[in-house]
Parts: sequence; C-alpha cells; structure tokens
Amino acid sequence: MVSRHSKVPQPLIFSRSRCRIGTARARQLAMYLSHVILGETLTAIGIAFGRDRTTVSYACALIEDMRDDPDFDAEVSAIELALQGAGD
Repeated sequence: MVSRHSKVPQPLIFSRSRCRIGTARARQLAMYLSHVILGETLTAIGIAFGRDRTTVSYACALIEDMRDDPDFDAEVSAIELALQGAGD
C-alpha cells in the first residue's frame, strides 16, 4: 500500500542501498506501519527491510514526529485505515 501511495516501486522500498529522500520516506513509513498497525517487532521489521533494529526505531520516531503536520497525518491515517480494513 505504501508503494502504491508513494509511487515508489516495491523493490526500492526493500532495497538495502541508500536512496533518494522520497524512497527513504516511503521505506520509513512502511516500517512504521509494520510496527504500529501490524504489530511486528522492530527486530523482525529490520530483518525484513535489511536494516538494523535501531534504524527501524529511528524511522518510527521520525514518522511519529512528522504526524504533527495535519496533511501528512491525514495521509498516514488513510493508509492505516486501508491496512486495518485489509485485515478484516
């Protein structure tokens, strides 16, 4: 869902290489949602994304801080609702 929403190809989101800010943000958002909505551990997310647990923790904190922006929060909320609906 994050890939479609951000228009970043899924392979780039899971790429181990460093990338442009838009791709990095999409990856950080995907890690955040994996933790918050899907309840995955930071370690499990790190393994899935080829990152360290502390990198996942940083991504979650960054996205949480960015949610202070009402427009960004609305985007994230819409993705969260879609993910929660997909699990029903």
